[in-house]
Amino acid sequence: MKFATTAAALTSSVLALGACGEPSGLDTDLGSIACSIPIEQIFDGGPGKDGIPALADPDLVAADDPEVDYIRDSDRVIGIVWNGAAIAVPLNVGWWHEIVNFDLAGLNVAVTHCPLTGSSLAFDRGPAGGATFGVSGLLYQNNLVMYDRNQPESLWPQLARGARCGARDGTALDMVPVIEMTWAGWRSLQPDTRVVAGPFRAGRYLEYPYGSYDQLDDESLLFPVLGLDRRRPLKERVLGVPDGAGGIAFPFLALDSLGPVAAVTHEPPGAEQYVVLWDRTRQSAMAYRPRSGGRSLTLEIRDGAIIDDETGSVWDVDGVARSGILAGQSLEPVAEAHVAFWFGWTAFNRQTRLWTGGVSQ
Repeated sequence: MKFATTAAALTSSVLALGACGEPSGLDTDLGSIACSIPIEQIFDGGPGKDGIPALADPDLVAADDPEVDYIRDSDRVIGIVWNGAAIAVPLNVGWWHEIVNFDLAGLNVAVTHCPLTGSSLAFDRGPAGGATFGVSGLLYQNNLVMYDRNQPESLWPQLARGARCGARDGTALDMVPVIEMTWAGWRSLQPDTRVVAGPFRAGRYLEYPYGSYDQLDDESLLFPVLGLDRRRPLKERVLGVPDGAGGIAFPFLALDSLGPVAAVTHEPPGAEQYVVLWDRTRQSAMAYRPRSGGRSLTLEIRDGAIIDDETGSVWDVDGVARSGILAGQSLEPVAEAHVAFWFGWTAFNRQTRLWTGGVSQ
């Protein structure tokens, strides 16, 4: 294992991120805010409140626009489809801004990415009164802690999927389904996608600002996490699916062992069945209810493609049938499913089960 990225170096990186906004600190001492999580496990990430500036309704341009030259084909994006329109938020943007607030037709959404836990989630901002979210500068379990601009002392750890401090403590956020994959992969599935544009002309948006932190063999963390789960590499990406029995994680390496594409059917205890689709080329996994157009489907791999037994339609990892009787139709995504580093998922899902290609552990 390598430990090239030290805590000191990571702290310098976090402080450097704050250069695009003035740190303002918390409005109130954290000790005076009621929290339902241990205050001693909430750390100051360095740049202060709004030191990492969240975005609100940034410009969206076509995939071939010159202002998109800050994204390489292999870079990862968060893809969202709303009212038939596809939007991509590159992780390059997430590294430097962490939250992108959009006001879409009928939906106020926050698309979020925490570089330190590798987690990408989108939330309906309705439970926060429609308020935009900002970056508090605090970290809980090394995870982004958001605040809402209507109640600035309400703190929302991203992976908790709800408020854990302040006036809104206990308020849950409904998730909006997203899928994370390579930019080339998303464009191939959604050629008409719009993508977050400038002002990203500065070269720094091309480079990951945390050194080797996201590498599979790098075990460094900015702040300690109690009870690290060592069943998988700490920085391995997993698709985590919450449920009433502790949730389950599908590691990317385990899914990849099944082949270029995979369809894994899972029925959690006391809950509805879903299928996890995997695509090696696009480096993507997502969970769906196996039904479309009012009919239940059985998805399996035949001749290197994801095909349903009932109609013979061919499906892609984004849950859309690209050919066959059901072409153009979509599976129902499991909105709560999301990608994160293994250590980030387990820090918030201590009783998680682990899928490794057979029976979950």
